Amino acid sequence: MIPKNTEEEEKDALIDTWEANNVKIITWINNSVEYFIGTQLAKYEAKKEVWDHLQKLFMQSNFAKQYQLEIDIQALHQKNMSI
Repeated sequence: MIPKNTEEEEKDALIDTWEANNVKIITWINNSVEYFIGTQLAKYEAKKEVWDHLQKLFMQSNFAKQYQLEIDIQALHQKNMSI
């Protein structure tokens, strides 16, 4: 008879799975961003620091650029072209 896993073993297994997936995602991001951003990410040892840095990079607001993009989108016309 095979003994059932305890709650602690199940919790440890879930944490191990989460950490493995987290490393994969960080690697994918690192391979997908510009070199400069990738080198910034590489300096962090703790995974939480990587996520904190990414949040800071990509949550910064640039209202001037956003406004310009909205104006550009509003100015777009399809004329007589079909969709």
